[in-house]
Amino acid sequence: MNNELLLYILIGLNVVLLAAVIFVCLRYRTIYRAYDAFMRGRDAESLEQTIMDQGMDLMLLKEEDHANKEAIRSLNRILRSSYQKFGIVHYNAFQGMGGNLSFAIALLDYTNSGFVLNSVHSREGCYVYVKTVDAGKTEVLLGTEEQEALEQALGYRDREQ
Repeated sequence: MNNELLLYILIGLNVVLLAAVIFVCLRYRTIYRAYDAFMRGRDAESLEQTIMDQGMDLMLLKEEDHANKEAIRSLNRILRSSYQKFGIVHYNAFQGMGGNLSFAIALLDYTNSGFVLNSVHSREGCYVYVKTVDAGKTEVLLGTEEQEALEQALGYRDREQ
């Protein structure tokens, strides 16, 4: 009886192993079909060609990125040297002579260097004065309106509407 029981157990085990082998074969077949379709690529294009195309696209993107970074650096250099801060004050230079036609304007760059332009309007004419600004300071004494325009450009004072 022991031999018969052992025979039945081995037959059962063989049936289970046969089912497992069939399952593995079917699974292998499914995976192989997916692999084969992947390796063929779309429109009979090879996987190698697809990888090469992706590599070329990556190289082009890197070149464009480098060119864009250089353009941004160049624009930053230009921006730093351009006038980007300003202050303006309108005033009446001579009371009772026609309103606020005189003005002082300050234009500064990134380093707070630039100039203060003062235009004084009178009955005899219009006079324009320019005073240079270096790092937010001037070598000559500024008038009240000129100082106010400079302070506006430096951000120390709000622009009055």
